Amino acid sequence: MTIAIVGASGAVGQELLKILAERQFPVTQLRLFGSARSAGSTYTFCSKEYTVELLQHGDLFKGIDIAFVSAGGSVSKEYAEDITRHGAIMIDNSSAFRMDEEVPLVVPELNADDIQQALQEGGKRIIANPNCTTIIMAVCLKAIEQLSHIKRVHVSSYQSASGAGASAMAELEEQYRQAIHGEEVTHSKFPYQLAYNLIPQIDVFGDDDYTKEELKMYHETRKIMHSDIAVSATCVRVPSLRAHSEAVWVETEHPLSPEQVREALSKAEGVQVMDNPALNSKFKIQNSEFPYPMPLYLSGTDDVYVGRIRKDLANENGITFWCVGDQIRKGAALNAVQIAEKIILE
Repeated sequence: MTIAIVGASGAVGQELLKILAERQFPVTQLRLFGSARSAGSTYTFCSKEYTVELLQHGDLFKGIDIAFVSAGGSVSKEYAEDITRHGAIMIDNSSAFRMDEEVPLVVPELNADDIQQALQEGGKRIIANPNCTTIIMAVCLKAIEQLSHIKRVHVSSYQSASGAGASAMAELEEQYRQAIHGEEVTHSKFPYQLAYNLIPQIDVFGDDDYTKEELKMYHETRKIMHSDIAVSATCVRVPSLRAHSEAVWVETEHPLSPEQVREALSKAEGVQVMDNPALNSKFKIQNSEFPYPMPLYLSGTDDVYVGRIRKDLANENGITFWCVGDQIRKGAALNAVQIAEKIILE
């Protein structure tokens, strides 16, 4: 297939190149696109060097089968028509089309059948990649939903610097260096110093004092799961470099035991259960086993890891758990490639 990556120089674009190679995606031709700042840069894919082309209006995407777009919502909206005009399928990693009724919002483990909406005659040929925090939580929720309908979810996210891009990761590392050496700590990607700190705000606040990131978790989860599920979120930026964590409280129609939930999650596609509190008594790594998921040790992995599965003491029909997923991989690039793999099968 002829594949294009828009935003090839960014953190997600670079991860897309890695994942396409790792999963041996059938790429016969590859085109890389970027802004004037990144045009001319070269990257290696499967032992061959490719040069980033300047993204501009016209017929650049003629002959492209699938275009992965990860350059921000404004770019996605501006170039969507150019990208899809000649039949390319656009897999978009921004928020531009997520709540468009004509565009499927897809997590392949949950709702791969929705892909057909974009491919059918008259479809927009755009498939939206959900927000990273939504993906990580939703992969886990499916297994529970199959046991008993989920009525509501409360979630607190602990989101790493990677969620704000490669430059944000670099800023966090620089902030730690500055702080350690007694220098003034500077910031531009984050509203405040993130090193040695937590920032309980991701994106801008709305009229109801929820941030856009928190509202994404509400609306996107309902669309993906085709459900009336209610989600209340608090999203927090934390000073870890990569991989997001979430504490989740789930209320189901019927009571479930932790054993039922643990078994269902252990069988779920894209999920690994890491739930052995007894290991914690040893306070050391035992053969690479951990009592619960932690972002430091799970960065760079594909699955969503789940632990701390237990009964909610405040709700008879409640279950609570902790999950960790790599924001750049499953939260973005991997999910997009998995969508493309499903397209091949259509």
